[in-house]
Amino acid sequence: MSKAVPRVLYLHGFASSPHSRKATFFEEKLAAEGLAMVALDLAQGDFRGLTLSGQLSVVERAAAGDAVFLIGSSMGGYLAALYAARHPEVAGLILMAPAFSFHSLWKKELGPEKMAEWRKKGTIPVFHYGEGSQMDLSYALIGDAEKFEDFPDVAAACLVFHGVQDQVVPIALSQAFARRRSNVRLIEVNSGHELTDAMDEIWKESKPFLLTRTSHNLNVPESN
Repeated sequence: MSKAVPRVLYLHGFASSPHSRKATFFEEKLAAEGLAMVALDLAQGDFRGLTLSGQLSVVERAAAGDAVFLIGSSMGGYLAALYAARHPEVAGLILMAPAFSFHSLWKKELGPEKMAEWRKKGTIPVFHYGEGSQMDLSYALIGDAEKFEDFPDVAAACLVFHGVQDQVVPIALSQAFARRRSNVRLIEVNSGHELTDAMDEIWKESKPFLLTRTSHNLNVPESN
């Protein structure tokens, strides 16, 4: 028998889509190595009602209990870590500017007045990069996010990339995450939050890390 090859799932960032530049980049690079990647639509057509719990359910349905390798960007990186902390079958993770401490980031970004207004009105308009337009977002995102831990206890091997110029998610969050865990390697890159200008560097480091946990498992005899 041969060991099953973990499928690669891509988790996009907030107000993004499975067709983002980074998702397309990884999809093309993996295809060249003979591997398929599935970029998930985490909102499932309901951006207004977006929650972390709902998105984790999307990942869980896609994984279907199998071993998977997760690649996540920003909010998707945080979601990947949350999922891996709850599913030991995850084979490995690549996280790009993961939005650890997600709930606190929103509170700090908006401030108490805007947060109170959002809660009162029930929705807030935000720019959706995937759609290229303003869309309403329910306060349910914040209410749901409050119940999740800032730094998921990930056991799988994890490679983290974070830009030293990131003005959206402070690099200090990834530094704190990596400092506590021997299974996490943090690579600081000279870039901002998007990291799109550092993708060649990211792939150079990601390729061996990813392939040893996916394609290199092909046709490996199992002991009886």
